[in-house]
Amino acid sequence: MSTRAADENSAARTMPSSGPHKPDAVHGHPTTSLPALGLAALGIVFGDIGTSPLYTLKTVLDGIGDATQPATILGLLSLLIWTLVIVTTLKYVTIAMSVGNDGEGGILALMSLIGMKKHRAAIVAIGLFGAALIYGDGAITPAISVLSAIEGLDMATPAFHPYIVPGAVAILLALFIAQPLGTERIGKAFGPIMVAWFLALAAMGIGGILHHPGVFAALNPVYGIAFLASNGVKGFLVLGGVFLCVTGAEALYADMGHFGPKPIRLAWIGVVFPSLVLNYAGQAAIVLDGAPTDGNIFYRLCPGPLLIPLVVLATLATIIASQAIITGAFSMTRQAIQLGWLPRVAVKQTSAEGYGQIYVGSVNWILMIVTIGLTLGFQKSDHLASAYGIAVSLTMLITTVLLFIAMREILKWSAAVAGLVAAFFLIIDLAFVGANAVKIADGGYVPLLIAALIYGLMWIWHRGSEAVAKRFEESIIRVEDFSAQAVAKQTPRVPGTAVFLTRTTRDVPPVLLWHMQHNRALHTYLFVLTVSTASVPWIAADKHLTVDELAPNFWRAEAVFGFMENIDIPALLATAEYHGCRLDLEDVTYYVGHASIVRREDGRGLPRWIEAIYAAMERNSSHVGDVMRLPHENTVELGRQVSI
Repeated sequence: MSTRAADENSAARTMPSSGPHKPDAVHGHPTTSLPALGLAALGIVFGDIGTSPLYTLKTVLDGIGDATQPATILGLLSLLIWTLVIVTTLKYVTIAMSVGNDGEGGILALMSLIGMKKHRAAIVAIGLFGAALIYGDGAITPAISVLSAIEGLDMATPAFHPYIVPGAVAILLALFIAQPLGTERIGKAFGPIMVAWFLALAAMGIGGILHHPGVFAALNPVYGIAFLASNGVKGFLVLGGVFLCVTGAEALYADMGHFGPKPIRLAWIGVVFPSLVLNYAGQAAIVLDGAPTDGNIFYRLCPGPLLIPLVVLATLATIIASQAIITGAFSMTRQAIQLGWLPRVAVKQTSAEGYGQIYVGSVNWILMIVTIGLTLGFQKSDHLASAYGIAVSLTMLITTVLLFIAMREILKWSAAVAGLVAAFFLIIDLAFVGANAVKIADGGYVPLLIAALIYGLMWIWHRGSEAVAKRFEESIIRVEDFSAQAVAKQTPRVPGTAVFLTRTTRDVPPVLLWHMQHNRALHTYLFVLTVSTASVPWIAADKHLTVDELAPNFWRAEAVFGFMENIDIPALLATAEYHGCRLDLEDVTYYVGHASIVRREDGRGLPRWIEAIYAAMERNSSHVGDVMRLPHENTVELGRQVSI
């Protein structure tokens, strides 16, 4: 019989919170103004796309070769401006940010919204690969950003040249080492620093435009189209460099849950977009005015006496951009763990105020090794540009496919309108993917290899977890049979409450049977709990727990959390009484089953290589007690071998 509270609405009014819930900022914090949220968004959301002027036009001009013709410069600038308009403003800021999974954005949230609800295996597969590609981007972004900033020292004096790479490595090393401390304090300074950065971009751009005001002709998209039409394959391949101006757009969408769409849109339209356009126009203007194109064109906009301060500001901006990418990798890892696609790893909350303030040690150190390795291997930002873009362009292509389904099912657009919009974006995405594909041999294989490795680990973990769950389901027995065994063996009852965590969803789980067999006793109160993660980011407090009484003093419960929530089982149990469950919370022992994975001998198991990799991942994953915040002194682990 069910013991769920009869008046759920009444219970919800007094039920204590069982964990962190959705931040008020997503709904529009009543005490925080929209401009203040926009300022905070500048410091967290726009670091990646905001530092792209450091290397984008330089990379584009290197790719075209002869950049002395005005039509060429105006065509390239037109492509940059309209790429920002179409990809960032229209696709992400306008359309993608209208599709939120309970306020959360990003490819995993979008995949969960339209794929997992209906068990669409293909959507889940491509969404996961898109998420894996972001890890590849996350390894390159800090390296190319910091290198491109410090290369400004070479413009001041060649004496700094030998120290550029060591300096970049030192900054990156310090950045990753500082991650366990959290970013709560330094994060408060991010907004003002990025405001100064975007004002500097705009001011330098205006200064450059004064040398050649005719550069504004590039606002006409005809110049960009004419450039592509007249330069054939060479012009098409330049799109690989043009794409660098929007590499932070996917991260912009993923950070939507931190602030909500309004502050991000305000910051983009009011500050970021005009600053970027002015700076790119200023760089193009000085080239049209005869400035040399060797070295870093961005720094040629800066007056000589201000060059060193600008390098310092640029370095701070790239550190902020790198921090945003690293934090995004942490958040995405937590989402993937909660959704069952990655093994449990230790996730540390570094702030009690911000749900996004987390630290994942294993991800941090792996990213550090890869990022520093790329910095030492490629040495220069323009070399890294060859490896940059392919991963993000593929992610954007996948996002377009998912957005088409969202436009039909979530936004309720007609098939014709959704199809035309998606086809328009798809053509652009395919052009960028094709142009970036030629970079694969020159370093583009690096993010693709990283993505393939992570995607493979996701797939193996999910398949192994499903095999283990299936084996556990084969071992459960009915409650009536369990009770009969306990009576037949005259099993004694001891005071207190025993909470058994299990993957099974019905009857008596193996972990409870192991307990009775090994300890030959049962507690007065038995509580079997299955924890699952929904395909939405947040669950209301009164919806977390469902309880059914299977026998006197024997309850089976299901706890459901959103994929952005931290799981806290002791806090959750404090709400059990609101469901009519009479537990002795003063004396609770938690029982967790530990599965040692072995190979199945009947020929019906997983392939040997999958079983071996899954077993290694299981052995090295974090203890379930740590993930669910079980008190160590009250937790008992029961082990057995499970053949898959």
